[in-house]
Parts: sequence; structure tokens; C-alpha cells
Amino acid sequence: MDSSVRVIDASQGEFLGVAGDNYRVVIDGTGTSNSFSVFDMTIPPGGGPTPHSHSSIQEWFYVIEGELEYKTEAGKVTVTKGGFVYIPRGGAVHCFKNVSTETARVLCVVLPAGLEDFFREFGVPVSQGEFPPPIAMTPELLSRLDLLNEKYGQKTYPADYLD
Repeated sequence: MDSSVRVIDASQGEFLGVAGDNYRVVIDGTGTSNSFSVFDMTIPPGGGPTPHSHSSIQEWFYVIEGELEYKTEAGKVTVTKGGFVYIPRGGAVHCFKNVSTETARVLCVVLPAGLEDFFREFGVPVSQGEFPPPIAMTPELLSRLDLLNEKYGQKTYPADYLD
């Protein structure tokens, strides 16, 4: 087999609790020459990141299960199973939230790789299917997030920024 081919079993990967969600790092930059990374994100009801942007990466989201409300500066839309969202490089402000009563799953591809390192520093190791409690945005946590945003070239906005 070609040594560059990667086959990853459904049970493999690193599981991280990020702001109350469960993100499985399916493949990170070390397995793709830093060209991309892939995440299987499990989002409980009420879960999802605050509005944010990253100017040097692009993201693709494919909804595997459930539904998520995606917000951008162009508006909001509910994306259901089989739906797809593309966030281009350039810093578009975006977020998603599970506004349903069922858990949602989304496959996220990030180009180039590197967002997994932010998740590793901001999140906590968890088991598959485990959700850490939602985090309170204390002044200390906001200060830490500001440092991580600067380090990883992104920006976080207030929760109501896109309302």
C-alpha cells in the first residue's frame, strides 16, 4: 500500500470537548502535509461556537445527522441532514448552533490544517460521546481566548453579533 494513503477507522481519532461540544479529530495536519484537517463534530442541543472568523482558512461543513442553524453576516439558515455550508477564506464571520432537541453531527474540513491545534489548546480531552459542561466566559477565559485567537489568526465576536 502507498505509504501516503490513510485509512481511519470510525473508532480512531482524538476526541476533544470544545465549548460543550465533542469534536473528533479524524485527521490532522501531520497526516496531510498540513494541507487540511477533518473533524467529526457532535453538537448537543444548544451547542455550537460563538461567532468567529479566520482570515487564512476556509471551512466546509456537511451535516451528517440532525440540523444546525448557521449564521453569517448574510443572514441565517437551517441546514439539515445532507446539507452543505462553505465558508471561504477571507474572514467571513460565522457560527452555528443546534437549535433542535436532537444531537447533530457535522463533518468539517478545514484548509489548510491547523485549527486542530486551537481546539487542543482551548478544549479538553474527552471520550467519544462525552460532552463537557458548557463553559462560562469569565474574564480569565476571555483573556486566554484572546491570546489563542491572536496565535491562530482568528477573531471571536459576542454571542449576539450576528443577530
